[in-house]
Amino acid sequence: MKRIITFGEIMMRLNPEGYLRFVQANKWEVSFAGGEANVAASLAQFGMNAAFVTKVPEHEIGQAALNECRRFGVDTGLVVRGGDRLGAYFVEKGASQRASKVIYDRAASAIALAKPEEFNWKEIFKGADWFHFTGITPALSDSCAAACMDAVKTAGEMGLTVSCDLNFRKKLWSSEKAGKVMGGLMPFVDICIANEEDAADVFGIHAEGADVNKGELNREAYISVAKQLCDKFGFKKTAITLRGSISASDNNWSGMLYENGEAFFAPNYQVHIVDRVGGGDSFGAGLIYSQLLQWDNQKAINFAVAASCLKHTIEHDFNITSVKEVETLAGGNASGRVQR
Repeated sequence: MKRIITFGEIMMRLNPEGYLRFVQANKWEVSFAGGEANVAASLAQFGMNAAFVTKVPEHEIGQAALNECRRFGVDTGLVVRGGDRLGAYFVEKGASQRASKVIYDRAASAIALAKPEEFNWKEIFKGADWFHFTGITPALSDSCAAACMDAVKTAGEMGLTVSCDLNFRKKLWSSEKAGKVMGGLMPFVDICIANEEDAADVFGIHAEGADVNKGELNREAYISVAKQLCDKFGFKKTAITLRGSISASDNNWSGMLYENGEAFFAPNYQVHIVDRVGGGDSFGAGLIYSQLLQWDNQKAINFAVAASCLKHTIEHDFNITSVKEVETLAGGNASGRVQR
């Protein structure tokens, strides 16, 4: 069984029930999630040996976060314990023309204050095949950025495939710092995952003729973005998610995988959204799964997009879907009829 290591922050997620606004809420739903934890949970549902590396406090809230990961089959045996607090974030689900909102409360979290030497990557990567991180992790602190650099260098030395989702978060750092730090990490990355906004915000690479706010997609523009990313950093492959935002409730959803001058596009899905947070992470997990099984590029992008399409129908961040469910959708059965 293939083994995947992911590295990043896990947080407590709090959201009002249903579509209540923050100021209306008098009770909150609690779950736990984070970009790399989401990827690990999804891969575990697909039957992979997925381990999540982070640092969480030794108190009960930190334990609750690890319990949630273990509940869905993620190996937490490599997690470092310590620090005073677990980060949190608040989600207000949007509807129709009202956008969703996210408020972070993650300053001085255990992982943000962790020291690079707390992570022994040579030990962590023993028996592993793949390492995944996102642009969120190095954005947390300079020490996290240094830990990511140690990780990608060691992963390369030990022969692991390295993937990164650019995942730019303007609330965590500036485009200028993101470009500098991520630019230093990218030469160690084999497969890059992005969207048109990430490529523009981090590296100044734009999808000409596309307007995410108008739901307009231009295939040639996305091929150009992927080519520029591969040419700049030497990625073996670049995957780009293609979201056409009709409203907060309804999106068009597809994706593209680019390799050696050839682009492969998945079918477009018209998605009625239950919860879109974690959609990109589920795409990344689907792509990683397909690459570990050495599927051809068309089958790979079809699976990744179908997996993330299903995630949009699931409450909270983890993509609780099976390989069979994803393959059924990727095979063309999108009717949503009751299964008996």
